[in-house]
Amino acid sequence: MTVDDEQKQPPAAGLDRFFKISERGSTVGREVRGGLATFFTMGYIVVLNPLILGTVADDDGQFLGDLTEPGAAIPLVAAATALVAGVLTLLMGVVGRYPFAMAAGLGLNAVVAFSIASGMSWEDAMGIVVLEGLIIMVLVLTGFRVAVFRAIPAGLKTAIAVGIGLFIALIGFVDAGFVRRIPGEIGASSVPLQLGDSGSLSGWPTLVFVVGLLLTALLVARKVKGAILIGIVATTVFAIVVEALAKVGPFNAGPGPGGKPRINPDGWQLNVPELPDKIVGTPNLTLLGEFSLFGSFERVGITAALLFVFTIMLADFFDTMGTVVGVGAEGKMLDREGNLPGIRNVLLVDSVGAAGGGAGSVSSNTTYVESAAGVAEGARTGLASVVTGLLFLIAMFFTPLVQIVPFEAATPALVVVGFLMVTQIRHIDMDDYDVALPAFLTIVLMPFAYSITVGIGAGFISYVAIKAARRRTAEIHPLMWLIAALFVVYFALDPVKKLLGVG
Repeated sequence: MTVDDEQKQPPAAGLDRFFKISERGSTVGREVRGGLATFFTMGYIVVLNPLILGTVADDDGQFLGDLTEPGAAIPLVAAATALVAGVLTLLMGVVGRYPFAMAAGLGLNAVVAFSIASGMSWEDAMGIVVLEGLIIMVLVLTGFRVAVFRAIPAGLKTAIAVGIGLFIALIGFVDAGFVRRIPGEIGASSVPLQLGDSGSLSGWPTLVFVVGLLLTALLVARKVKGAILIGIVATTVFAIVVEALAKVGPFNAGPGPGGKPRINPDGWQLNVPELPDKIVGTPNLTLLGEFSLFGSFERVGITAALLFVFTIMLADFFDTMGTVVGVGAEGKMLDREGNLPGIRNVLLVDSVGAAGGGAGSVSSNTTYVESAAGVAEGARTGLASVVTGLLFLIAMFFTPLVQIVPFEAATPALVVVGFLMVTQIRHIDMDDYDVALPAFLTIVLMPFAYSITVGIGAGFISYVAIKAARRRTAEIHPLMWLIAALFVVYFALDPVKKLLGVG
């Protein structure tokens, strides 16, 4: 091709070559739809992360930003959450070139808020997150993290994808209120979850979820282009109409007598779907850079600080690995050995996200399993992540619009995507118990323990234990021994802390 011929190529040609859109069997339209779908299924983090990080006081009695008034930090955390997620997701798109979106990790943010910041200042806690990210970055650059990824047996990689499918389906049902925790004291009920608020379905939001689930399932079954995104948008419109007519209100109706929250069991989860009075707002980004890298070592001691770093690092390390395997398998982006081509760049950006999340005071940012929604729409390249990242940056200014979509409208997509991921179970050889039993533990413990990391850890430990007991140690990759040992330490962290007197 001559220079003149190349100059005559349409603008999309350069985009196609850079992101390998045609090579991966996708189109620009699919990538845009996928980026939109991913954003709408994970955009809730802009609202939810501030509710976790912005409402907890540190050991000094202060909230993020050195504020003393409860709730005052929420808008600051929201703006920083959207900014950091947007920048990192753009970076994942351009450098990683896969449809993986990033944002503050749920679970990780709770650990930071309730387990770490409660014993030191917020600046010290975020310094631990930055340090953890830097360590993971070193592991990527030295090739260790990629080597671990490739050491995992194909059957366990498939099990990780299936387990994540069940996990995000459960997240969808719980976040929508279709399935709920049993209220009351511990031991008051024989089951941990139930249908609806009292064993039966009620309320307009539940109806919206059911309609959205049926609509999305029908669209996916008929292989309609844009099925996931159409389902989210259509269900949101339906929710807005329902709220306008029925005046349902939020699930948490505010403080009641004695300051206790008043719960409306038939109310909307997270957001009330109504058009906001204010559309545009100026983001407050004063939380950026508010961290102390080694302050925690002086505050709680070297041993305790290192244990905190290890806890976050191991969860972050394998949560991302599980997500990459699961979403990559769903999009048929893995090779024959179950590896993702070019994974080093993906893991490198993810490690930058861990450090960047701490530097932005929004907790470790990680690759989101909700990226599967975009992949289900046909996204296969980093262009989808560019779209999602831009939407996060826009969300900084349009936070009121982000708050339109309730869980009941977004979570049907998670349930349907969960189904699509579970179908991969057919690739696991259930006659080979050496792999099938660890695969089973991996699959069931992710939703049962509500943790991707726990599922992976149980699978790895049991795989090594079974192989060793059957004297098939030659079949165990050396790194699998190390990983299993690390997970044993991970599961025993509480007794180790107590033994060392740092619990």
